[in-house]
Amino acid sequence: MRKQFKKFLPDHRTLIANRWLAPFGSSLLHPRLWHLNRRSAAGAVAAGIFCGLIPAPFQMLSAAICAVIFRVNLPLAILTTLYTNPLTIVPLYIVAFALGQMALGEFGSGKAFILPPDYGTAGLWAWIGALIDWMIGLGTPLALGLVLLGALLAVAGYIAVRFFWRIYLLRAWRRRGHSTCRRPA
Repeated sequence: MRKQFKKFLPDHRTLIANRWLAPFGSSLLHPRLWHLNRRSAAGAVAAGIFCGLIPAPFQMLSAAICAVIFRVNLPLAILTTLYTNPLTIVPLYIVAFALGQMALGEFGSGKAFILPPDYGTAGLWAWIGALIDWMIGLGTPLALGLVLLGALLAVAGYIAVRFFWRIYLLRAWRRRGHSTCRRPA
């Protein structure tokens, strides 16, 4: 899988030669941001999952910032944010709202969840404004629930990547061990 993913990554020398990335110098061109191993992949998935719950235009930017800060794989962190899309965002926000209400106890129980606004004929900017008003109307339970849900999903993603990568390595070692231990007849 790592070899397949590496086909799509740019070469490190190509990044260094890019004039648009030159102002960012060592921070964006750090080798650990582009190296793919068990730790960097798990951290990138955790960062991408956490940042995926941030409202739309800031997901990938925040995932990139987290990848630079924590020195995890940058492309994978950005790619992982795509788990939130128009089909999954509403169920995730409903779960986040419920989680926030549960965490707040009686303080958050006064508000009921209302469905997000439809995209209507008013246009994109009107819909984004209505979406922001909808999120503000849900208030504290949604904000707290998004942080809690993001943290829970990030921890689960981190553990899952580490676990499945370990299983893959053990199987590869076993296959390699069986193929080299055979004696010719």
